[in-house]
Amino acid sequence: DFFKALGRVKQIHDDVKILLRTNQQRAGLEIMEQMALLQETSYERLYRWTQNECRTLTQESCDISPVLAQAMEALQDRPVLYKYTLDEFGTARRSAVVRGFIDALTRGGLGGTPRPIEMHSHDPLRYVGDMLAWLHQATASEKEHLEAMLKLVTIEGVEENIQEVVGHITEGVCRPLKVRIEQVIVAEPGAVLLYKISNLLKFYHHTISGIVGNSAATLLTTIEEMHLLSKKIFFNSLSLHASKLMDKVELPPPDLGPSSALNQTLNLLREVLASHDSSVIPLDARQADFVQVLSCVLDPLLQMCTMSASNLGTADMATYMVNSLYMMRTTLALFEFTDKRLEMLQFQIEAHLDTLINEQASYVLTRAGLSYIYNALQQHKPEQGPLSNLSSMDSVSLKVAMAQFDRYLSAPDSLIMSQLNFLLSATVKEQIIKQSTELVCRAYSELYAAVMDPSNEYKDPETILHRSPHQVQALLS
Repeated sequence: DFFKALGRVKQIHDDVKILLRTNQQRAGLEIMEQMALLQETSYERLYRWTQNECRTLTQESCDISPVLAQAMEALQDRPVLYKYTLDEFGTARRSAVVRGFIDALTRGGLGGTPRPIEMHSHDPLRYVGDMLAWLHQATASEKEHLEAMLKLVTIEGVEENIQEVVGHITEGVCRPLKVRIEQVIVAEPGAVLLYKISNLLKFYHHTISGIVGNSAATLLTTIEEMHLLSKKIFFNSLSLHASKLMDKVELPPPDLGPSSALNQTLNLLREVLASHDSSVIPLDARQADFVQVLSCVLDPLLQMCTMSASNLGTADMATYMVNSLYMMRTTLALFEFTDKRLEMLQFQIEAHLDTLINEQASYVLTRAGLSYIYNALQQHKPEQGPLSNLSSMDSVSLKVAMAQFDRYLSAPDSLIMSQLNFLLSATVKEQIIKQSTELVCRAYSELYAAVMDPSNEYKDPETILHRSPHQVQALLS
């Protein structure tokens, strides 16, 4: 009835403008003044009622009555009263949300379910997750309450009004939230947990801003600050771990496998990357994090391995480095965004493999009696005269060497460097043996060509080297 009467007064006030254009101006003015008085009285009364109604909305769950929505529709004609009413609503809801948050933290739900959030403060990830989930729900609810209250309002800027009031309502919980999350982060629960918390904060920042835009500016800023703090302490923790690696460099173990420091660090990296892979933050942000995490951990690891291996012999050092790099590679291969790093590790592995291939080939040539002969052949120049005239390159010396080489041909597996048995990857070991055998075949081919060359003046060369390079290759493969 009140709204019908208000509507009628408004209509009369508008219609009376027609009288003013006629000879009835005095009557028109009197009616207009009377209606204006009635309107002011009714708006004043409506504002008082709406104000009181908003003040009662201090329960955690609040029901917006249809009459309140009608009142807001009527008050939109008086922008100042409309604005004051929204402020009153915001203040009431702000204290309700703060009280609700503190109750959720310390008292839990009705009848003890759900349990108080602070009961889980020993589990940092769940504790932070529960607080953010509560706030996420509360922010969405407050936005719904406002939408219900302003659903009949037709003036421009309703969306901005809603955002502004939601921002004011959620501002109250920022301090208690910040204090608690800071306590968790500063207690340094370990790199992996810090990283998970950082990702969780990033996710809720993304989700809450999806509901309220940037209206809950203070709340979103608080969450962003906590995200940056946890990320900073996470990277500090990783850097500290990396600097400890460099402080006390372990000697490689006797089996030339990865050191315990390397294994521990790779386990840590695996956990971080696994939590990263399952995180719900946008892809580009995850990729940027990945690059930073990898450079923070892998570069010091590579440095540590190089320092650790610096006093080893050539073959030992190459074996140890191949094993360490292979472990890093297999760890990274499980995760996305690691292609560049995998490529780099592969290049380094191949460089050390070349060393092992050469070492294995020279090991075989030395023990099969061809090393000295091959070196003499390499250094021989045509102007020195025929090869057969050099000491230790005559037919008799070559026949003795060939007898030794035949023993190798009958059991090539007997001449394998002990270091190759320490390689973690059977494929890598096979590759080294295959390629080093090719080098041995090439050396034999060069010797064979030299002996068969008439200018080197060997008598009956077929009796000296009775196997062709092709036969040697067939036997070795």
